[in-house]
Amino acid sequence: MWKAAFWGGLAGSAVFIGSCIGIYFNIKKNIIGLIMAFGTGVLMGAASFELLSESIKDGSILTIIIGFVAGATLFTIFDLMIAHKGGNKRKRSSENPKGHSGLAIFIGTLMDAIPESMIIGISLIESQSVSWLLVIAIFISNLPEGLSSSIGLKKDGYSNYKILSLWLAVLILSLCSSLAGFVFLQDASNEFIAAIQAFAAGGIVAMVSSTMMPEAYEEGGPIVGLIAALGLLISLILTNME
Repeated sequence: MWKAAFWGGLAGSAVFIGSCIGIYFNIKKNIIGLIMAFGTGVLMGAASFELLSESIKDGSILTIIIGFVAGATLFTIFDLMIAHKGGNKRKRSSENPKGHSGLAIFIGTLMDAIPESMIIGISLIESQSVSWLLVIAIFISNLPEGLSSSIGLKKDGYSNYKILSLWLAVLILSLCSSLAGFVFLQDASNEFIAAIQAFAAGGIVAMVSSTMMPEAYEEGGPIVGLIAALGLLISLILTNME
């Protein structure tokens, strides 16, 4: 049980670590873009090689389709709502002329972090060993998110204490989400677990497509395509090393 909490907290800690780096160090925008592009590739690989490949072993193709589409659709709906409230720039390091909505950015980040952390807990149910690919993918994707959004919030006048408090809360909730995934889904059927995995994969693909990759290209330029491809390749290698 505590393994789930530890690994979920570790993956979620990247947001807090990234925020500390963004607040106290001057990181060039193109570096942020390259890190985010690499994280995009790793996450896409995790969604494909880990979540979907595992879900297809235990669930029917109809279950996978419904779960995947539902995850992508729900993320898109919530993303539109968050964008309307001022959280559409939550992964941006630039100043928002209209001002960021701190609450919207916080909720948007939770929308990314909680399902990812829950999947880490679920992955421990059967094997009792963590999926390194998932932990690494989520950590790498969370790092530039905390970094870039903290820079943007700081430019908009948020104090360091307030910014770090937001991301510390994300870390704690990530830990709790992973623990909840492990504890409450112990007796779930394979078909249900497969649906949850497909749901998470759909949400991840929608998230990286709508938020991470646009930011990566904006900050890093055309080279981000190569970096994202390398991230995907690393995912494949990690999957076959497990």
